[in-house]
Amino acid sequence: MASPATTAVDLTAALVAAPVDSTQWLAVLPIGICLGVGALLMMIRHRTEWHAPVALAGLAILVLVDILLLSKVLTNGPLTMMMGRWRPPFGIAITVDLTGALLALAAAIVAFACALYAKIDISTSGRRYGFYPLLMVLMAGVSGAFLTGDLFNLYVWFEVLLISSFGLLILGSERAQIDGALKYAVLNLIATTLFLIATAYLYAIFGTLNMADIARKAPALSATAPLMTLAALFVLAFSMKAAAFPVNFWLPASYHTPRVVVSALFAGLLTKVGVYALLRVMVMLLPIEREGLSFAIAVMAALTMILGAMGALAQNDIRRFLGFIVIAGIGNILAGVAIGGAVAVGGAIFYALHSILLMTALYLVSGEMGRLGGGFGLDRLRGLWTSAPVFAAVCLALFFAASGLPPFSGFWPKAILVKASLDIGAWWLAASILVSGFLMTMAFGRLFLFAFWRPAAETVTTPAVPGGPPPVSVPSLSLARSENRWRLAPIVILSAFVVGFGLFPERLILATQQAASDLADPSAYIRSVFPEGDVR
Repeated sequence: MASPATTAVDLTAALVAAPVDSTQWLAVLPIGICLGVGALLMMIRHRTEWHAPVALAGLAILVLVDILLLSKVLTNGPLTMMMGRWRPPFGIAITVDLTGALLALAAAIVAFACALYAKIDISTSGRRYGFYPLLMVLMAGVSGAFLTGDLFNLYVWFEVLLISSFGLLILGSERAQIDGALKYAVLNLIATTLFLIATAYLYAIFGTLNMADIARKAPALSATAPLMTLAALFVLAFSMKAAAFPVNFWLPASYHTPRVVVSALFAGLLTKVGVYALLRVMVMLLPIEREGLSFAIAVMAALTMILGAMGALAQNDIRRFLGFIVIAGIGNILAGVAIGGAVAVGGAIFYALHSILLMTALYLVSGEMGRLGGGFGLDRLRGLWTSAPVFAAVCLALFFAASGLPPFSGFWPKAILVKASLDIGAWWLAASILVSGFLMTMAFGRLFLFAFWRPAAETVTTPAVPGGPPPVSVPSLSLARSENRWRLAPIVILSAFVVGFGLFPERLILATQQAASDLADPSAYIRSVFPEGDVR
């Protein structure tokens, strides 16, 4: 009886033969640090006094590793680690290019700043319910999303950060938090489902989920495959994640409900992961389809900018106000995606970095404003310039940066995007950027006049009553109190970056323009994944 035929598998074609070097391990180290520290914090969950020191140490190491990773990418180009040594499309690749390295470093800085602020903002019960472990898992998801070279793996990291963000959003279990979390969950789950459908559709067309593999196959398939439908699905899914118009109502309905430090994390990181995914897919993977959808994306960008700024003008609660400022900023990044080209995409990346740092700082500032004024409503805030002049000056600098005024970090990316819009004849998009900036200037001016410049309410003092209650402690920002140093340190750190990138923008402009060029021409990215050329 004849034996059945067997097919030998040539593992040399599926496995990477070269040994792993230390530089390749560096690509996965940020994810490993976040997951490792998060697991350690869960193991010592009952020792809440250790949570903050362990998390701060882990995040400090993460910042240093991301700096080293950025240095390696700047020097040597994109860096790839094949997980399990399996070549694409069999295995998952972690591929770090300049865009991912820049955003991962900014995210690590923001997370470290928020962990500092959380020492005071998060109560013992909040730590017991897992704030710091959830923060580390969130950072694992954010870092993984920025560093992965596989589209399905990007979906997985979206799920990781989404689950951890649910936990952070309902930390405290107040009625408003549950209501905000429900809106947040429904829209994000719809977006995630659309992302998964689009990913399955893409796999059916390309037979691979590796981004480098897709980037080199897409030009040949654009004429025959239904890639425009695929691109539209991705745009819709990532626009929902990024809170772009008209699917942005979930953000102002949810970001004001959790603790201030959680709102700061969300404003700095979550929407930026959505716009990063849009940049990666539409600029690097599907550039021809991006051109076909550019007008629709430009209209969406203009409406997001203007309606976000108008929404901010109408708010009397400063945390709701900042939610609309986040939305307006997303419109500027989308404008860069719509325009295309290295200059505009570089401006979009610059704005994303600026927004990560700035929006986190603004939410932390709002926490201090609410504490000093006794609430977040503009009717309660007044006289902060008199009671805390240095804090008021820092706030004014951040307000100028958010409005896009020189010489702060928000000015340069807006100037780049306006010029890029005019260069392609999209004067209406340039006008939208300028009008949005003007409206945001008015909104921040109104906030400053009410909260800082308006005279403080007169207080009536009465003689002390012998044997009466002790005087009530008035909130202050005196550095003589150690808790105030923890409150102000992260605000000062983030504000220093905002001012520094405004006064000395040259290096960041060069880096973001190079990052944009690498997205538009992914040949170096492809060589990092396939150094021997086509192996199949």
